[in-house]
Amino acid sequence: MRQSKNFFSNMSPSRILMLPPLHKKLLLGVGMLVGISLLMPTDRVNSPQRIPVALDVESFVTSFTADDSLQIDANLADFQRTIVKGDTLSALFVEANVDQQTMYRVLEADLNILALDTLMPGNQIRFWLDDSGELQKLELYFSAARQVVFSRYEEGGFKVDEINVEGIWQNRALTGEIQGSFYLSAQHIGLNAGEIQRIESLLKEKLNFSRDLRAGDQFSVLISEQYIDGEMTGNSDILGVMIQRGSSSINAYQNSDGNFYDEQGRSLARAFQRIPLQRNYRISSSFNRHRHHPVTGRTAPHNGTDFATPIGTKIVAPGDGIVTMVTDHRYAGKYVVIDHGSKYRTRYLHLSKALVHKGQRVSRGQVIALSGKTGRITGPHLHYEFHVNGRPVDPMKANIPMASTLSKQQMQEFSQLVKVRKMMMGQV
Repeated sequence: MRQSKNFFSNMSPSRILMLPPLHKKLLLGVGMLVGISLLMPTDRVNSPQRIPVALDVESFVTSFTADDSLQIDANLADFQRTIVKGDTLSALFVEANVDQQTMYRVLEADLNILALDTLMPGNQIRFWLDDSGELQKLELYFSAARQVVFSRYEEGGFKVDEINVEGIWQNRALTGEIQGSFYLSAQHIGLNAGEIQRIESLLKEKLNFSRDLRAGDQFSVLISEQYIDGEMTGNSDILGVMIQRGSSSINAYQNSDGNFYDEQGRSLARAFQRIPLQRNYRISSSFNRHRHHPVTGRTAPHNGTDFATPIGTKIVAPGDGIVTMVTDHRYAGKYVVIDHGSKYRTRYLHLSKALVHKGQRVSRGQVIALSGKTGRITGPHLHYEFHVNGRPVDPMKANIPMASTLSKQQMQEFSQLVKVRKMMMGQV
């Protein structure tokens, strides 16, 4: 017993904290056994202050040894990597000892989400293999708010699940003064490149940022940031902007419909058009969460609307935005992604040619690409997706912003919202 006492007395708190979780729990169990042995009844009469208590020590220790070790082993990936600049998907699969044909099956499953194309430095990729070296599960970890998991079907091939965690959104007001460019001034108060780009795109028709601003002009931004378990995820949303130039000001506030308006309720962005084409074409395949795929034969979501367009048909941007991706995919073919600010994003697949480049600003009605027959499809068509808050919706039925002015009733609600946000930004 004296040896046990000496063992525990020699274990400093820092040494205990450095032990693996399983060892910590085993150490706790041994400590419990020692403590119980000290409290075991003897021939002496127990004092009123000491009451023996019967404990099922065996089941207590078992509950955090065998079961816990199995759970820990099950959660260990066979290969995991944090993405760095220069990494390629094929090289990562080779490094994980996964063959090219399996990679193609994963790419095929990714057609509905196209998550693999969006991997950036800092993201993580994890592989789980079975005893024969076959890939059983692949996880893409973008942030605590978003992960994508590919799981093998019994007969081969993979299904894909997108995990989005809402978390908690907290508002924060930032104020600054123009010293040099707006970009550097906004960066100085803590805005990142994406947020600055959103503000510039939002106010581009009201303000020339390189010509109209002067040193000493003031600006305020109300931003909402996402937190999960107390940690920022990097996701944010602009709720309000005010730029004071001498005696005049330019302001914009996000309404509940996701659009931005000035204090008078005038829209700062032209409304969306429902179809990204210059004229109507037959819909060959509608948006369907449970479509029977004509090539694979599996039931899988069809997250877009297919238009039967001849090769070379002009495709137009349905609203103002910034091109965030122009790339080529084994199954999606050539495709383009446009971020329309706030919560809207559109995608265009199977193109013959892209007429825009990444980072380019586009306006509603601008020709951005030509339709085609690239990727794995049965015939020429345009696959068009409309996403709201990161999730695909049916563009033919969804309540997307089509009006550019607020009604009288909407204006009453918007005025109250603006009043609250101005107070948060210190404008009242």
